[in-house]
Amino acid sequence: MRFAVFGNPVAHSRSPEIHQAFAAQRGEQIDYQRILSPLEDFAGCVKSFLADGGVGANVTLPFKEQAWQLCDSLSERARHAGAVNTLALQGGKLFGDNTDGVGLVTDIRDNLRWPLRDQHILILGAGGAVRGVLGPLLAEQPAQVRIANRTAEKARDLSLMFAGRGVPVFGGGFDKLAGPYDLIINAVSAGLDGSMPELPASIVGRQTRCYDMIYGDTPFLRWAKQQGAAAAADGLGMLIEQAAESFALWHGWRPDTASVIADLRKT
Repeated sequence: MRFAVFGNPVAHSRSPEIHQAFAAQRGEQIDYQRILSPLEDFAGCVKSFLADGGVGANVTLPFKEQAWQLCDSLSERARHAGAVNTLALQGGKLFGDNTDGVGLVTDIRDNLRWPLRDQHILILGAGGAVRGVLGPLLAEQPAQVRIANRTAEKARDLSLMFAGRGVPVFGGGFDKLAGPYDLIINAVSAGLDGSMPELPASIVGRQTRCYDMIYGDTPFLRWAKQQGAAAAADGLGMLIEQAAESFALWHGWRPDTASVIADLRKT
């Protein structure tokens, strides 16, 4: 059975070593590869992979919304998110799931032990990654969530999509931000190339925890520490937790994540 992660760029992805580490917990080996999909033909690239024996795949930037459109059926969380990060071939049909939200919540709540309930949360960005995590975040019953994006209208549209779930959700531009917030989550994809939006220092207070959905020593995390954030963490734990959910969908058992997080931190 063949598995893969699709993205553009994708050379940075650690998904192959994560899934191989999961399989090794039962003494198994899997074929899991990185596939650089052309921007103009993601659908064709996925179809070729499936025709060549592929049975499951992860999807990263910038294809999560295209993956959603490609599926024959969707999980409830993928349907609400409007984005898919996990594909599975089931009975000849393509099933789509979104494990990003549960991965994020599990890492923040269980691994980092940061509170989510009754917290004032700011999310930076309004793309497919944010759509994937909003549902599970709102289920944790924060006090409110604000979405900020370079294009304010996109943030407002996204906030309306997730209205009516018992938690106030607001959207707007970076220029209207005022804080401080209890938790700031960065989901701006520009962080991959070393840049970040201009942000007011007032959004970070002594109680503010900052989380970057991108993993590594990112500009956002360096900025957060400079502002005196109470704590800062990257998205490696999220990556591994969402991968464990994908792995469970494909293989029928959920691997241990703590050991994999510890091993990857060392490297």
